[in-house]
Parts: sequence; C-alpha cells; structure tokens
Amino acid sequence: MQRTRWQTLLTVAVTTAALGWLVLRLLDRTAVQPPPVPWLVSVVMLVIAGVVLTMGWQVRQFLAGKRPQLNPIRAARTAVLAKASCYTGALLAGWYLSQVLAVVGNLSIASQRDRAQAAAVAAVTAVLMAAVGLLVEWFCRVPPPDEPEKEPPGSEQAAH
Repeated sequence: MQRTRWQTLLTVAVTTAALGWLVLRLLDRTAVQPPPVPWLVSVVMLVIAGVVLTMGWQVRQFLAGKRPQLNPIRAARTAVLAKASCYTGALLAGWYLSQVLAVVGNLSIASQRDRAQAAAVAAVTAVLMAAVGLLVEWFCRVPPPDEPEKEPPGSEQAAH
C-alpha cells in the first residue's frame, strides 16, 4: 500500500471546497439553507483522530521493539484506518470550508456568524484528523527486509 501524499489530500480538500461552495450558492438562490454545523461534529472528529493516533502509536511501539507482540491483522487495519482518516479528513475539511466561504459575506448576521464559526472549527478538526492519518501511516511503515527473499530451489528452471 502506498503512503498518501499530502498534495493529494490538498487537491481533494480544495476540489471539495470549490464544488461544495457552488452547491451551497445554488441552494442559496433557491432559498434552501443547509442545516447548521453541530459542534458535536468537531468532538467526534477529535475522538476519531485520538483513536487512530493511539492505535498507530501501538504499531510504532511494536516496530521499535518496545511492545512484545501485536496482531498483524490489527496493524494492517490500523494502516487502512489511517488512510481512511486522511481522505475523510480532507473531504470534510473541504466541505466545511465551503460552508465558511458561502457565508463569509454575511458575517454581520448572528446566525451566519455562528454557522461560520462552527464550520471553521469543524474544518480545522478535519484537517487535524487528516494530519493524524498521515502521521499514523508513517508510524505503520515497515522497513524493507535486510536480505531479499531467496527463490525456492528449482524455480529458476520452471521460469525457462
């Protein structure tokens, strides 16, 4: 599995923000307001980031020889969860940023200011979740083996 590049996540976030902003502008023209961003969203993303970081730290400790054993399936699941956190964080950061951009012209209205504040906090926690995912992917990196694996005897003849 290839590590996720931060440039890819930035592209996902910017594209999502642009598309989200367009959708929100179209909805605004039809007088449809999206529901407000609940503050609980930020708390949930912080909890997810904390769980991913904890799981990643356990893998890092095992790879450093400071933890006696670790189930390989759990390590693989941790790496997959880290990758999912990266992309989910980037998508959510873009979406919540688009909500901030959609109301930035109406910050003098209290309800729009509250919406922008909640969306901005959610966008920051989504970026944090993506960053934790990148860090945990790095934690789960396994160094290459010292010796290349030897082919079983007789496999050379079978290839000819």
